[in-house]
Amino acid sequence: MNDQPIHDLPDPVADDGLGSYAQRAYLEYALSVVKGRALPDVCDGLKPVQRRILYAMERMGLSYGGPGGNTPPKPVKSARVVGDVLGRFHPHGDQSAYDALVRLAQDFNQRYPLIDGQGNFGSRDGDGAAAMRYTEARLAKITSLLLSEIDMGTVDFQPNYDGSTQEPCQLPARLPFSLLNGASGIAVGLATEIPSHNLREVAGACVALVKNPNLADEELFALIPGPDYPGGGQIISSSSDIQDAYRSGRGSLKVRARWKIEELARGQWQLVVTELPPGVSTQKVLEEIEDISNPKVKTGKKALTQEQTQLKGVMLALLDGVRDESSKDAPVRLVIEPKTGKVPQQDLITALLAHTSLETSAPINLTMVGIDGKPTQKSLRQMLVEWVAFRQATITRRSQHRLQKVLDRIHILEGRALVLLNIDEVIAIIRASDEPKAALMARFNLSERQAEDILEIRLRQLARLEAIKIEQELKELREEQGRLEDILANPASLRRLMVKEIEGDAKLFADARRTLIQAEKKAVAEVKVVDEPVTVVVSQKGWVRTRQGHGHEAAAFAFKAGDGLYATFECRTVDQLIAFGSNGRLYSVPVAQLPGGRGDGQPITTLIELEAGTQVRHYFAGPPQAALLLAGSGGYGFVAQVEHMVSRNKSGKAFVTLSEGESLCAPSHVAGTSASAPLADATHVCCASVGGRILTFDINELKTMANGGRGLMLIALEDKDSLAGAAAYTRSVRISGLGRGGKEREEQLEIRSLNNARAPRGRKGKAADLGFKPAAVLRVE
Repeated sequence: MNDQPIHDLPDPVADDGLGSYAQRAYLEYALSVVKGRALPDVCDGLKPVQRRILYAMERMGLSYGGPGGNTPPKPVKSARVVGDVLGRFHPHGDQSAYDALVRLAQDFNQRYPLIDGQGNFGSRDGDGAAAMRYTEARLAKITSLLLSEIDMGTVDFQPNYDGSTQEPCQLPARLPFSLLNGASGIAVGLATEIPSHNLREVAGACVALVKNPNLADEELFALIPGPDYPGGGQIISSSSDIQDAYRSGRGSLKVRARWKIEELARGQWQLVVTELPPGVSTQKVLEEIEDISNPKVKTGKKALTQEQTQLKGVMLALLDGVRDESSKDAPVRLVIEPKTGKVPQQDLITALLAHTSLETSAPINLTMVGIDGKPTQKSLRQMLVEWVAFRQATITRRSQHRLQKVLDRIHILEGRALVLLNIDEVIAIIRASDEPKAALMARFNLSERQAEDILEIRLRQLARLEAIKIEQELKELREEQGRLEDILANPASLRRLMVKEIEGDAKLFADARRTLIQAEKKAVAEVKVVDEPVTVVVSQKGWVRTRQGHGHEAAAFAFKAGDGLYATFECRTVDQLIAFGSNGRLYSVPVAQLPGGRGDGQPITTLIELEAGTQVRHYFAGPPQAALLLAGSGGYGFVAQVEHMVSRNKSGKAFVTLSEGESLCAPSHVAGTSASAPLADATHVCCASVGGRILTFDINELKTMANGGRGLMLIALEDKDSLAGAAAYTRSVRISGLGRGGKEREEQLEIRSLNNARAPRGRKGKAADLGFKPAAVLRVE
């Protein structure tokens, strides 16, 4: 975000014309969107349109009149509210203003709705509200915490868009609504996603910070353990994850639905979902279950993918039916019936959590306009500290405003008390003088204000009873004056008052927490795969398939015209096929998901999502504990296990770091069981450069890197030379390449020849008289 003030930008006329004008115009637009529309204010937690709606409704007499007020106002048509807001404060579209009003009234979007809506204000299933001419609205009782002090000199006002009236810059919030109701918005280059919180917990944290500004983070997080969503649900993220999000102001929490099991007759049962994660509706869950149970062919495909078919089979084996029984009495009641009463309850629950929005992620992004007027991403502590500072300033301004009124009233009453003591003389002066105000001021040493009040006093106020009332009021006002002056002069008194008011408001409006915070493991639906031997067949053009059992003859496999065998891997159905991209990215596909039978198989590109311009260069299939040597043509490499290469995403994971112009060499099996043909753990590494140099060294000189990377230097390459390949071995390796005329050549080196090229890792190695340029190095057993 560019913090350069708009008025400091270069003048497009005086400078370089269009460029400066575009910069100025776009910055003005960006600032307008950030501060004038999309982001809430840390002081009152409101966006400008929300603030204008609430202020306009308060001016229309639609509020309770204070935190203790119990008389509800009569609601008016929403169209009347929207019209007043547009005409006085917000010259934008009526639909956008009405949408903001509707959201403030929706109890499934707002933890503490600020507007009490009468009529159809939409539903969590995405149903829109009725037109504004049908619905009615009034301010909710809790909104008094935002508006009750608006006329007490607590906040600054600014001219409205046409200068005809004034509107508040913020509302004098008695509690931090930025946390209570949260906010969601997208601006230019900035976005916000503040979750809602429980009022009692937030108030307790504010009180603790007022009493002890140096409160430890652990104590603060104990008071506010996590968000409290309007629809309840359960936060399953660990407390450390929640605290990390609060410390940084950004994070993501795992939230799942809450449910109960209802026992039926004859051993039957049904699963009833009663609470949903934020942003999830029963309609969305029903659609997701329908898409799984009755999947549609994806765009560009001719048939269902194996993953779709497999998931459909799993779901239909567990689920018989689902229906929405939500009503006015039960806002969320999603009934899910199992296939039979013998279906394991946990299996059905896990499948639904793993494949639907019953378990989802809820983002946290605490970006807002700070007390200094700048949009910033804040931590939870910063939000509370800034609100406490705002509240302290609000109480100070309120006290100063009230003290000024008290002193003014005392001044008037002191003049009246003096008049009542000399009433006959005052009447005589008024009757006899041409300028009674000046005469009164001179005779009784009155101020102009006091003299003016005496001249305007009514005769009934000269009664003896009135004198007693004046003395009583003066006594009360002087006591209030003492209290106000103590608050303004003594910071401790100010803090005590702030704590008392926060605790009083919390007692009046606090409610129980709705969202359960209990750490759980993320639901993962593991498809049960029968562990049996298979042979993975990979063609040169990337077609993959499996054949049951081991010991197949390579000549028995048929391929499409122009294609041939790349390799076969004897492994098991529970293993993984790893595809190595030309850019160092690795892709994994469970062997159980590969097509079987005697056909041609399926292109690997339909099972993974390759980046544009990327090709699959190499393959390996084996168990998770199998270790591979991975190297790039730049001469660097490392060891990693298959389990470290597995990714849940079809887009794979970046694993081998390659510089520009480098390529990935063929992986070499280092250790780990390979199905029915166990390999001895390799003891050495053989590297061969394209220039014909060979280096061998002990494999213990390499690092195992679980997160991938570039690795260590395997062989020192001369200029314009590159690594042809590296293989782990115990007794021998086979080096292949192209000889004269492009003829394929290969040479097998036994232990004696390999020992002649032995040197520490990272050396240049020994020139070998192979008669061809090496292109690959393979392990031989």
